[in-house]
Amino acid sequence: MPIATPEVYNEMLDRAKKNSFAYPAINVTSTQTLNAALAAFAEAESDGIVQISTGGAQYVSGPTVKNMVTGAVALATAAHEIAKNYPVNIALHTDHCPKDNLDKFVRPLLAVSEERVARGEHPLFQSHMWDGSAVPLKENLDIAQELLERTSKANIVLEVEIGVVGGEEDGVSAAIDDKLYTTVADARATVEALGSGERGRYMSALTFGNVHGVYKPGNVRLRPEILKEIQDEIGKELGKDKPFDLVFHGGSGSTEQEISDAVDYGVIKMNIDTDTQYAFTRPIVDHMFRNYDGVLKVEGEVGNKKAYDPRAYGKLAEAGMTARIVEACRQLRSVGNKIN
Repeated sequence: MPIATPEVYNEMLDRAKKNSFAYPAINVTSTQTLNAALAAFAEAESDGIVQISTGGAQYVSGPTVKNMVTGAVALATAAHEIAKNYPVNIALHTDHCPKDNLDKFVRPLLAVSEERVARGEHPLFQSHMWDGSAVPLKENLDIAQELLERTSKANIVLEVEIGVVGGEEDGVSAAIDDKLYTTVADARATVEALGSGERGRYMSALTFGNVHGVYKPGNVRLRPEILKEIQDEIGKELGKDKPFDLVFHGGSGSTEQEISDAVDYGVIKMNIDTDTQYAFTRPIVDHMFRNYDGVLKVEGEVGNKKAYDPRAYGKLAEAGMTARIVEACRQLRSVGNKIN
């Protein structure tokens, strides 16, 4: 199927919310990791989300170029072509974009989509994230208002972060403290600034102890019940059940129960990056150790071209990442939940 249209993407999100499941949102940094994600969603018979970060986009553009927009457009263009071969719907998303990168990443990409929509085409990306967690809430929401006006006109969904995700991702760091927990007051301010859908659709990354990076289960204090409290309180005020479309960030190392609870409370998208990075790299390491004298020209020998051909270990890496994404689909209950 082709990349999801805005209408299909909205249907995807609505189905997830109605049927209490969530889509894995997989960070990709190459056509190899893109292929791994697409293969996984097809195997799981799950629609899904593929996303690229500022750092990932720089990487795709090439180490001597380092242009976020070039890399993001290139990978999105590849995805639009490659995804036609898979029987699932895939949405394209841009991940965390802090304030100092808005003019280098999200705003130029919005302009690309605005031009496409003006020509009668669909937007290049189906959603963009504005990460205002490092600025005061009022400034965060002021910028979100400006972006929501543009995204809604271009048939794009906006994602905002209300609260702080700890740890580090793409050079953006945050302390692990009380700011990791979004409050009802924060959520109320969000609705006052952005509405509840009538001004344009947005997803909310409300934080409940989330931390980016690597950690073992139990090392981070996740409190998914915070999501229920916010949905219940704001839902009463608005007369809506689960008024927020929620996103789960920093989920690597989360327990099955924490993931299940978060989905029960309205999470429809869960970002997955650290775990899939490891799943991609681990088979490469295994290949190198097992074929040491083949990938290296040891003691004057010539090595084994079949062993050091990047396709040999690249296929293994893709398979490892695919398996991890299929597991994520199972954990998030998206298996079999594709739109026919």
